[in-house]
Formats: sequence, structure tokens, C-alpha cells
Amino acid sequence: MRRFWLLLAALLFVPALSIAFENWERFRGPNGTGVSASKKIPMKFSDKQGVIWKTPLAGIGNSSPVIWNNRLFLHSSAGDGSTRTLACLDTETGKEVWKKNFSGAKAKTHIRNTLASCTPATDGERVYSLIWDGQAIALYAHDFQGKEIWKRDLGGYTSQHGPGHSPIVVGNKVLFNNDQDGSAQLMALDAKTGKTVWEMPRKAFRACYSTPCLNATANGVELLVTTTAGITSYNPDSGLENWNYTWTFSKMPLRTVASPVVAGGVVFACSGDGAGDRHLIAVRLGGKGDVTATNLAWENRKIFPYVPSMLGYGEYLFSVNDKGQAMCNLAATGKEVWSERLESPVTASPLLVDGKIMVFSETGEVYIYSAAADFKLLNKNSMGEPISATPAIANDRLFLRGKNHLFCIGSPAN
Repeated sequence: MRRFWLLLAALLFVPALSIAFENWERFRGPNGTGVSASKKIPMKFSDKQGVIWKTPLAGIGNSSPVIWNNRLFLHSSAGDGSTRTLACLDTETGKEVWKKNFSGAKAKTHIRNTLASCTPATDGERVYSLIWDGQAIALYAHDFQGKEIWKRDLGGYTSQHGPGHSPIVVGNKVLFNNDQDGSAQLMALDAKTGKTVWEMPRKAFRACYSTPCLNATANGVELLVTTTAGITSYNPDSGLENWNYTWTFSKMPLRTVASPVVAGGVVFACSGDGAGDRHLIAVRLGGKGDVTATNLAWENRKIFPYVPSMLGYGEYLFSVNDKGQAMCNLAATGKEVWSERLESPVTASPLLVDGKIMVFSETGEVYIYSAAADFKLLNKNSMGEPISATPAIANDRLFLRGKNHLFCIGSPAN
């Protein structure tokens, strides 16, 4: 437990947020920031150049890879929907170490969603994966040899677009925001047994997919959860609420897909819908109880992302929206610093690597530009196939899931 708190302190207080980490243990890496301090990821690569290995994918999915040491975990579905899989790969070779199959059926999803869009999480002892069989969801824990340790049946799942939400690990608990159409519960399960530690109801609207993150305060660590209901701060040990901001929409309530990001004492949350409505809120951290009337720093109802998550870096908020509009804004006020149109639509969340931003597009292009007050495109790389899953970075390598292949990109060993 002490190791966890030491790692968390490093994660939350060091500006280069992943400098102490070689692992990418959840969606968007350590604490969901999407930030890596690796200085060895090549900036120029393609489906043929800079590739250490390239593995064909037997299934489909938008689930992101997660990595602990030399093990990579990936969730997929058979093309006909008959099977879901959790695969473990060797990060050095790309070869499969083991694979677990789960029965499933074809079910309706959004055109940009898949039957396997939930990203696993790991703590170095077990890997935790959410599996949807087309009707119900279950949370599984497997050890690193592929042995099932526990399974929690979570009942039916109802959503217009199918699932896409992901668990995280906090200390000895697996946290999962089970947000659906008309039903929502924030759950904490014992990581060793799968038994409920605590469960808190949340106000439900339309299913949301944003993954929670942690924030360090003078009074301890808080868990930040964003959905259509708003932003809530919880004590991750007890599940008790610290403060809550209630979201107010000008028309119908919107759903959250992008995950929250913290920068400059502010937590940012985005929402949207298929009709093109968008709403970003920037809420000042801290306070007690209902902070709706006091803590809104700024908001924007026009151009910010719906699906891709944003990045906080110094005084800036960097983002790229679904249409491929890259932006830099001042985190404190929302003032636009620059806005540049990229050529391709974007679903995957961008990553920040050694002061540079990587954007992965649906047409297979990877745009790289400086995380600075002036836009400078450094490279445009082509992977030769669409990219919808957010990549992972570990051990100075970029692990990129395309539509047909999993790529390991890095510099040659000296």
C-alpha cells in the first residue's frame, strides 16, 4: 500500500507526469493523463519505418493496449461477434503469450464503436477487463499467467451506442463507473476478490464513457468522476462525496465520452452528441458540497472535443476535436492561443511525449507538433490503416493499435 501512495505522489506532483513510470496501466496511462516523458520515441515513422514488430490482429476493437513490464494486454471481438478475447502479448516480440475467450453475440453499436471498446487496467499482479456479451457486462480479474481469479456479473447493459467505459485501479480497489441509459453507479471492488467495497449511486441520463482520474489535495487524494450529471469529487477509500458540480445544458443533456483532465487547479470535462452539440466546462477544484454556483471558471459550447480526451501541459490546455481541429487554449481562462486544421477526423485521444503532441487519425495519419504557444507541425506519419484506439507508451516504445495490426514503434537498440 505504501508503494501505491509513493507512486501516486510522484504521479500527481511531478510536472513530467510519467517520468518515474515504465508502465501504461490504464486508459491514457498513469492517472489517465496521456502524458509520457520518454525521450526515445521516434518522431518519424510509418507502417514500415521505425517498426520493431508488427502483429496482425485476429479481432476488432477500439480498446487500448495496457502494459506492465514486458506484458501487453488487449481486448478484442471476433468480426461476427461470437467471441470476445483478452490477449496477453510479449512486448519484446509481439508474440501471443496467452488468450482467453468469452462467449458473445452480435449487438448494436454506434458506427464508430465496437463490441470491444473497454480498455483493461492492471496493477502488475492482475489484469481487470470489462466484457460485454451483447446483453450483459461482467468484470474479470486474471493473473499474469491467464488464470481467472474472479468474475463479477454486473447485469444487463443498456446504451444507445454500446459500452466503452473502462475500470481503473486505486490501491487495493478496482473502480468502475457503471454509467448506462437510466442507471448509474460508481463501484469499488476488492482487487483480490471482486467483492464490493463500496457503491455510490449517481444520477443517470444517457450512457457516459469517461474514465475517472485522481487529484492530490491538501486533505488527501480525491477521485474525480465526470458524466452528464456533472463533476463529482469522491474519497476513493470510502466513496463519500467531497463536492459536486451539476452540469446545466442549454438544450437536451449531452453525454461524456472524453475523460477529464486536470491543469492549473481546474478540472476540464467535455460533452457532446451526434447532432454536433458540444459543451466544455472548466471547474475550479476544491470546496465542499454543491459548488455549482461558485466554481465554474469558464465554459465553451462550440468547438471542443466530444470523443478525444484533452491534454494539460503547463499553463495550456491542448486538444483536437473530432473533425481534426487542433487547439491550444489558456487553461485558466479558455483564451485561444492558436487553432489549426488537420486533414483527418480523430477518434483516438492524443498523447503528449517529451513536449510534443501526437494525434492519431481515422485515416491512419499521425500528426506530431510542438506542445507550445506557437503551432509547429514537426512530422506527418502514415500507418497505412485507420486508427481509432488510443495508443500506449511504455519502456520507450509506442504501441499503436490500427484497424488490422498492432505496431510496436521505437528506436533500434544500441
